[in-house]
Amino acid sequence: MRSILNQKSRKPKTVWKWKKTLVALLLGAVALALACIVIFNILVARQDVSLLEEPLPASTIVYDQNKVEVLRLSPSKAEAVSYDSLPDSLIEAVVAVEDKRFFEHSGTDLQGIARALIANMSSGRTVQGASTITQQLAKNVFLSQERTWTRKWKELLLAEKIERNYDKQQIITFYLNQIYFGEGAWGIKKAAEVYYGRPVHKLTLSESALLAGIIKAPSALSPYRHPDEAKARRNVVLQLMKNQGKIDQAAYSAAINEPLSILASKPDSGNGMKYPYYIDQMIREAGDKYGLTQNEVLHGGLRFYTTLNSQMQEAAERVYAQDSNFPASGSDQLIQSGAVLVDPRDGGIRALVGGRGEQPFRSFNRAVQLKRQPGSTMKPISVYTPALEHGYSPDDTLIDEPVNFNGYQPRNAGGSYHGEVSIYESVIHSYNVPAVKLLNELGIDAGMESANRFGLELTEADRNLGLALGGLQEGVSPLEMAEAFSVFANDGTRIPAHAITRIETADGEIVAEHDPDDGISVTDPAVARTMTSLLEGVVTEGTGVAAALEGRQVAGKTGTTEMPGTGGQGMKDNWFVGYTPQLVGAVWLGYDRTDASHYLTTTSKAAAAVFRTLMSEALKDEPVMNFPKVPGTAKKNDNPKKQEKPKPDKKDKKDKESKSDDKKHGDGPGKGKGKDKEKDKDKDD
Repeated sequence: MRSILNQKSRKPKTVWKWKKTLVALLLGAVALALACIVIFNILVARQDVSLLEEPLPASTIVYDQNKVEVLRLSPSKAEAVSYDSLPDSLIEAVVAVEDKRFFEHSGTDLQGIARALIANMSSGRTVQGASTITQQLAKNVFLSQERTWTRKWKELLLAEKIERNYDKQQIITFYLNQIYFGEGAWGIKKAAEVYYGRPVHKLTLSESALLAGIIKAPSALSPYRHPDEAKARRNVVLQLMKNQGKIDQAAYSAAINEPLSILASKPDSGNGMKYPYYIDQMIREAGDKYGLTQNEVLHGGLRFYTTLNSQMQEAAERVYAQDSNFPASGSDQLIQSGAVLVDPRDGGIRALVGGRGEQPFRSFNRAVQLKRQPGSTMKPISVYTPALEHGYSPDDTLIDEPVNFNGYQPRNAGGSYHGEVSIYESVIHSYNVPAVKLLNELGIDAGMESANRFGLELTEADRNLGLALGGLQEGVSPLEMAEAFSVFANDGTRIPAHAITRIETADGEIVAEHDPDDGISVTDPAVARTMTSLLEGVVTEGTGVAAALEGRQVAGKTGTTEMPGTGGQGMKDNWFVGYTPQLVGAVWLGYDRTDASHYLTTTSKAAAAVFRTLMSEALKDEPVMNFPKVPGTAKKNDNPKKQEKPKPDKKDKKDKESKSDDKKHGDGPGKGKGKDKEKDKDKDD
């Protein structure tokens, strides 16, 4: 009984202890919350946002490979307008698509953060952002140098300070006056002029919706270059405005049925930016590799150290400015081109030109964004490198004759066949049938695996014998081909091509830095050197003679893709990818829109001729260098077909009886009588 009474007497004391603990915890939580509020307010008060009242932030500075300043990126040409000049339809459109609770939150939208978090977790990836217009303004002006939780915290503090110092009208006016709208238009005043040729206050509902939609991706949504995408985006904005009650059904229906009604031709933006295509690639790389947005690059006052060789870049731009360096174009469409120069020793992009004619900022960059079939420039990668790796040598022979691989019947350019030919002859004259037969002998997997090692991303649709001739589903860019061919110039090692070496803030803090490494081993140095000796033959006596440089060793490969319906006389694409020991160059020529009236009618020498002019100018002040010696040869410049080489152990080859069968059915290498070996030297497919 006493024990029971003791337990009863202890129970109230236990409850009281728990209550005291709970009260202490609550008081502690309140004190912590108050302390956090005080600290937060102190930190907010310390933020300096006076820079908002200046036209635009400090310039971003770009340095070349020698750390010499070559240009400043400054959007200082933007002209400000007052809030009274902004039509209601424009403000409502921007708020609807960028931050629908802009007039309700105080800089940070907790509801928007929760909504975005749920959407992103549900999809397993980032599909929604939660930055408010105020946060975007803070980020664009003050915080372009990093994408971390620290930066998000600073962004929150700055957004809070902006909201305390300025009203909503001032904030959205700051925002619209300093953002980029594409086509060289900084700020809403310039955007209204560039797209519609009128002052801001006269913009219609449809026009306001289009400009609001452009903010997300100015280059990809430009109505001049991507009218369908721009119109679709405008309609999304109009739909959001209707859903949010900013416009009624009648206004929505009228606006959505309006044509784009932009100016017939884009006026000169007065941008005058140096090296626009190189800077475009720098911005793209900053986003893809380091997570920076275009606004962060252009508005942040950052310091970009690059691999640019300004002399080479200027030489490339001079070459592309002279129409005489290119084939004659159609009356209504210019034959376009893209080219890139890469140093194979470190992967640095030395120069880059993405097109001919007018070069608006962030226009389509054919040097990096183009995707076209590479034609025979693919043969060294998908056929001849794996062949050398499997024990074939340049003097081994193949039979060039009509073949049929289950309905696939490759043919040579011009339709002629040459009987027994060596691998060397097949490479320098770009014979198609021997290349396809050799890939068939090696197996398509060998070609696919080799292309992957060279950095070319293929799809399952490419797993066919057409791979030997560059018949790819998605195609490649000049930059990708330059990086791939750098393997041959760099003794079998591929160093990923890049434009940026380091990014710093104005006060020297490192934001991001390229991590140099020893590269990716792709093939044995002996194979790379042998392949180079084969590709030298292309230039000295084969399809690439037009690419020869006086006094320099050059190796490379031509490539074309045939235009259907022209009887083999027309081409969709013309390529030349070649290199000296210190520089790889890739050149593409063709029409942007190829059709029955627009295709190349020149020989396959056109791209090679541009390559020669481009490389001659770029290497004018560079030392003459020789390719490394091929193993087992006495001289660096020996023709591989004349070299004495030990016969390799061809483990994958069939026995003599199989070879005889192959010869009979056209399924693989074999021996036969040679004929017409000298014909069609200048043609390849």
